[in-house]
Amino acid sequence: MSRELFQRLRERAVQIHVEDHLRARLERGDRLRVKLGLDPTAPDLHVGHLVVLDVLRAFQDGGHTVVLIIGDYTAMIGDPSGRSETRPMLTEEQVAANAETYFQQVDLVLDRSKIEVRHNSEWLAGMSAADVLRLMAKATLQQVLQREDFADRMKSGAAIGAHEILYPFSQAYDSVAVEADVEIGGTDQLFNLLFGREIQKSFGQEPQDIAVFPLLEGTDGEQKMSKSLGNYIGLAEPPEEIYGKTMSIPDRLIERYVRLVSGLDPKEQADVLAMKPRDGKAALARQLVNRLHGEEAARRAEEDFDLKFRKRELPQEIEERTVANPKDLVAALVETGLGSSRGNARHLIEQGGVRINGQKADVDAELKDGDVLQAGKRRFVRIRVG
Repeated sequence: MSRELFQRLRERAVQIHVEDHLRARLERGDRLRVKLGLDPTAPDLHVGHLVVLDVLRAFQDGGHTVVLIIGDYTAMIGDPSGRSETRPMLTEEQVAANAETYFQQVDLVLDRSKIEVRHNSEWLAGMSAADVLRLMAKATLQQVLQREDFADRMKSGAAIGAHEILYPFSQAYDSVAVEADVEIGGTDQLFNLLFGREIQKSFGQEPQDIAVFPLLEGTDGEQKMSKSLGNYIGLAEPPEEIYGKTMSIPDRLIERYVRLVSGLDPKEQADVLAMKPRDGKAALARQLVNRLHGEEAARRAEEDFDLKFRKRELPQEIEERTVANPKDLVAALVETGLGSSRGNARHLIEQGGVRINGQKADVDAELKDGDVLQAGKRRFVRIRVG
C-alpha cells in the first residue's frame, strides 16, 4: 500500500521535495501527519480543489493523519500567491461565514472522522508583538521578496502591502504548530511550502516533505479555476450547474479534467478519453455530478441539460426573481445574480451572452413582467417587476 501511495503521488505531483526521503518514510511504514491549508477567502470550494482532496483521501486510506488547517487568521491577511495586486483584507465575520461552509464540502471527499481539523487562529491570534518579531527574525526580507509574485509586482511598480509580508511567516508557522511531516498544495503554493520547511528547521523540527500538484484551468480554458475569476465549478453548486459548466469546458481540457478530478480509475479514464469530445464531456459531467451529488442527481442533471440544449427548450422550472428597474438591463442582471457586477453584466451583453425570451439582447433592452432572462447557456430566471 505504501509503494502504491508513493506511486500515485509521483504520477500526479508536479514536484516532490524531498522525493527519496518521503519514499523511504512511506516504505518503512511511518505514520505521517499530512497537512493541507485552506484559507476561507470565499465561501465555496471548487472542482480544482479535488486535485489535492483526492490526494488527502489516498493518505487517509493509507492510515496517515490528515491535518486540515482552516486559515481563519491568515485569510484576514490574504495569500499573495499568484496575485498581481494586494488582496482585500477580510473581516472576522466574513472569514467565519466562509469557513462554516467548508466542512460539508470537504466531507464529499474525505472521511471526517479521520481528519484533524485545526484553525490557525488557535496559535496565531494569541501571538504578542514580541512573538511575531521572533518569528520574522527566522528569515530575511530578501528571502520573502524573491517569491515570484512579489518580484513581479516590484518590477512593475505595483504596490505590496506591508501586511502581506506576514503571510508566508504565518502560513509556515502552521507547520510548526501542528508538527507536519508532509504538506501538499497547488503549484502556486510552492514558495509557501518550501518556506515552511525553513521555518520548521529554525524551530528545531525535522522539515516537512512537500508535494505540489497541477492547478486546474477554469471553464474559460485559460486561467486557473477561481471563484474571483468567475470560471469555477463549485463543489456545492446544484447538480445542473455542475453538469452544464462541465459541458462548457474547451475540448482540449477534457483529458486534464478526466485525469485530475474525475475520480475514475485508469481503465474508466481511457474509456472516456476514447469517446468523441461531446460524448466524453457528457460522461465527465455525469461522473462529476455523481461523485458530488449521487447517481440520481447525475441522471436528472443530464436530462435537464438535454431538455435545454439538445431539444432547444426552456427548462420546466425557472426561478423567479424581482427587479426594481426593468429598463436597466445591466442592473437587472446583477439583481438576479446572473451578473456578478455591473461591469461583468455589461460584458455579458456586449459578448452576445444575454437573451430575453430566446432573443439576443442589447444593453438598451427593457424587461417586462414574465420575461425569461438568460445569461450564457445554462442560467435562466423569470422576471417579476417589483
